[in-house]
Amino acid sequence: MNRLTLVTTSLILLSLAGWSSDQLPAPSSTAPPMLKDVGIDAKPGSPLPLDLTFRDETGKDVHLADFFNKRPVILTLVYYKCPMLCTLVLNELTRTLNVMTEDAGKDFDIVTVSFNPNETPELANAKKQEYLRIYRRPTAPAGWHFLTGDETQIRALTNAVGFRYAFDPKTQQYVHASGVVVVTPQGILGRYFYGIQYSAKDLRLAMIDAANGKSSSPTGKVLFYCFQYDPSTGRYSLAIMRLIQIGFITTVASLVTFMWVTHRRQKNKALPVSRASCPCDGSPSQKLPDPETAAIP
Repeated sequence: MNRLTLVTTSLILLSLAGWSSDQLPAPSSTAPPMLKDVGIDAKPGSPLPLDLTFRDETGKDVHLADFFNKRPVILTLVYYKCPMLCTLVLNELTRTLNVMTEDAGKDFDIVTVSFNPNETPELANAKKQEYLRIYRRPTAPAGWHFLTGDETQIRALTNAVGFRYAFDPKTQQYVHASGVVVVTPQGILGRYFYGIQYSAKDLRLAMIDAANGKSSSPTGKVLFYCFQYDPSTGRYSLAIMRLIQIGFITTVASLVTFMWVTHRRQKNKALPVSRASCPCDGSPSQKLPDPETAAIP
């Protein structure tokens, strides 16, 4: 067994050993009762109530319809003071958007709505400025909207989307699932993306479909729930524990991949270069077009 294999095996064993049986997610039968009322019910092909009114990040009253009829829209339902999951959703969405060639405000729009009726436009504006610093596209300020609203308007929107959440009086926070939805320019729900990681290719294809007025089936239903740490028991809930586990395993996998790539590069440097593989005629090699760079119509 070479050194790389030994290190890789050790890391995997350590990652598995680090999770004792009392830390593993509990069976679904022991999940908190509140989670039964929380989830995302996909409704592709259903219309949004575009006559709903909200407040934008400047405090101006706006209609949901103001953000449609031009381009596909990525709709995100979060709340700005969420201690964990909402931030992960926006972070990972931004990470995906940063690798795409299309620009918010030019090729599509993003509408982020807080489902906490107590949150203010000032808080929405602070959140917007935070993400504009991460998503540095010149058209982004006009293309990413952060809204707040009243309970009645929020409930009408979340019900239309199929986004079910609950307020936990004990922690004074919301229990909710994570995901984003691509909506057509006409306000018809398109593809749902569950979880916190969104493929740039899938998101681009969903926006192309939405631009053409098409809806499609959700992409894999792996839900994460935001359910707070309980200091009285010293434990995380079912869903947060699962999220922490996945994050840890992902980190280990990334480290192993980095070590493997480094090992391969070092090995390849030691090999003699084959003259037959060199473009000795000096002509540039042809590059096939990348299907992922196809612009949204």
